[in-house]
Amino acid sequence: MVLDAVELEIVSRKLSAITDEMYFAIQRASRSAYVKEAADFATAILDVEGNVFAYPPSASFAFLVDCNYRTTIEAVPDLEPGDVIITNDPYRSAGLATHLPDVNLIRPLFHEGKIVAYAWSFVHCADIGGAVPSSMSPALTEIFQEGLRIPPMKLFRKGVANEDLLELIRLNSRVPDITVADLRAMAGALALGEARLGEFIGQIGVEEFHGHVRAVQDYAELRARDILRKIPDGDYEFWDYMDDDMVSRIPVRVRVKVSVRDGLVALDLSGTDPQVKTSYNVPSAGQRMYWLTFRLTGFITTQAPDIPKNAGIYRNVSVINPPGTVLNAEFPDAVNLRASAPYRLFDSINGALIKAVPDLMPAATGGTIIPFAFAEALEDGTRKVEVVQPMKTGMGAMRGRDGVDARDNSLNNMRNHPLETVEGHSALVVTEYDIRPDSGGPGQWRGGVGQMITIRSMTDSGVVVARGMERLRFPPYGIFGGKPGATLISIFNRGKSNERIIAKIHELHMAKGDTLTLMMPGGGGYGDPFLRDPALVLGDVLDGFVTPEAAYIDYGVVIRDGAVDEAQTRTVRSTRNAAPAADFDFGRFRELWEAVFDDPSMLELNRRLMRLRKSSRHTLRRKLFETVLPELADPAAIDLTGPLLQTDLLRTRFAEALDALLPAIEKAS
Repeated sequence: MVLDAVELEIVSRKLSAITDEMYFAIQRASRSAYVKEAADFATAILDVEGNVFAYPPSASFAFLVDCNYRTTIEAVPDLEPGDVIITNDPYRSAGLATHLPDVNLIRPLFHEGKIVAYAWSFVHCADIGGAVPSSMSPALTEIFQEGLRIPPMKLFRKGVANEDLLELIRLNSRVPDITVADLRAMAGALALGEARLGEFIGQIGVEEFHGHVRAVQDYAELRARDILRKIPDGDYEFWDYMDDDMVSRIPVRVRVKVSVRDGLVALDLSGTDPQVKTSYNVPSAGQRMYWLTFRLTGFITTQAPDIPKNAGIYRNVSVINPPGTVLNAEFPDAVNLRASAPYRLFDSINGALIKAVPDLMPAATGGTIIPFAFAEALEDGTRKVEVVQPMKTGMGAMRGRDGVDARDNSLNNMRNHPLETVEGHSALVVTEYDIRPDSGGPGQWRGGVGQMITIRSMTDSGVVVARGMERLRFPPYGIFGGKPGATLISIFNRGKSNERIIAKIHELHMAKGDTLTLMMPGGGGYGDPFLRDPALVLGDVLDGFVTPEAAYIDYGVVIRDGAVDEAQTRTVRSTRNAAPAADFDFGRFRELWEAVFDDPSMLELNRRLMRLRKSSRHTLRRKLFETVLPELADPAAIDLTGPLLQTDLLRTRFAEALDALLPAIEKAS
């Protein structure tokens, strides 16, 4: 079917309006803060092949379009009207669910006795069981510890709920009523979607409907291809680092080669480090999926904001993703913190595109989001779990534009929680919730600043769990003379006698009066900071984004009595010895790390490790790195800058350890 531009727009908006109505139906009926406040959920309508053709414009996440729905649908045969499929199992759903708190429902939509489409939704459930409150911890080592696994099965049969399954879910959740209420809200929204789509099909007929579905996906494919043709043909390589896997202090490298040919993009992830012992692995099933492509989603939808969000966009993208890396987990790898490695892939694809189309790309975002939760004991012996805030970073700056503050261009469309709601539902007080001064990378265009928060426990039974704690050592990179954004800092009992800097959190126990402060990273800067208009620097100081001290040190701007001292500023700026600006500024720690662990050596190391059985890779990798740099064995080590200064010694050790790995491989394999 050939539709003109006006018809395509009308059809696309009509279909997306149905998904928007489904979306808000869930939000209104939900009981959990993850859904009602943070908006960690989504809806869509799929064609008979399981491809998204309609997605809500209001959704927090624009990238869930690129997902494998088909495996889950095919796992449950003999679907009838009123049936609803449920799953949260990353392995049995082949990556539809990517961690256990994300519960997915799919309802077949019938017309005259035949399936014509499917309605889908997911919500991030507040608790689905497992070792810790909220079911989220970076320290877990296999999926069996992470919560209740639900393979694809029927939650509803012919419109009747499977109460036995709902009871099983209740018994495995710390907040059973809230969890089941969210599932019922989802089921209601899917039924609403069926009714609305049925009305639409009734107006135009089923054959014309299927033609419209194909047409809007074909249109999205063509629009996306045109956008991707803005990238010159070529191969662009880049890599970035997770700080560690929590059981060691060894960084985890995510590497990509972006190959572009006439608007067709291939992502080769084969240089990425092996899967880790803890829950940072991505259950991608080796296929193209949203955690691997969401940087391209942002690029395409930024260049074409009106493009229909459907599966046609991704027909132009392919992925090479071999098994056994942190981006392609193998059962029973733990996966709950599966967003951390994709964030580094996001920044790696971003860096590769900077090499290709520098005028279209920003510096690195702050590089993480930290949804952290607070649990407390109740009088009946149970525990209450509430999400506090999804803490956000700043966006990287780009040519002609500062980075967005307290919001970035990856996942940070999640909404903040009203503090009155947080304090009303939890035994805590939020004593500080603000922007973090000086966190944005200095530049001619400044990186966006991150957020900061301090909470005080009002109970002796407080427990904080947090995910996404990255950028503690590797800051968000600046570009073309711009400086990196600030790193993440977490402080327990700031300003007290027992103050301490903490790294990643598994469970942080808080007595009454204890405090926790999270200071989020900012985005990287763009361009030489000494070229920034002093009036803009003054505005940043007056607005609290930059301190007067940083204005002087980073920007060469002298501020006295709330105004720019122009003469002194000219003097300061004229006396600087400016070195040629590098395309990328990764910060001192990465510079020192890569002086020892360079790219060719790391590729060779991974090539050798992948010859080993999975059970041996982590052990030998950890032994090698801790032999080269013994300080990596210290679980409290955060700043390793000092030990890394011994570059020649460490490179010799690394070469010797790499040579010694060959006999170990032969012995272990």
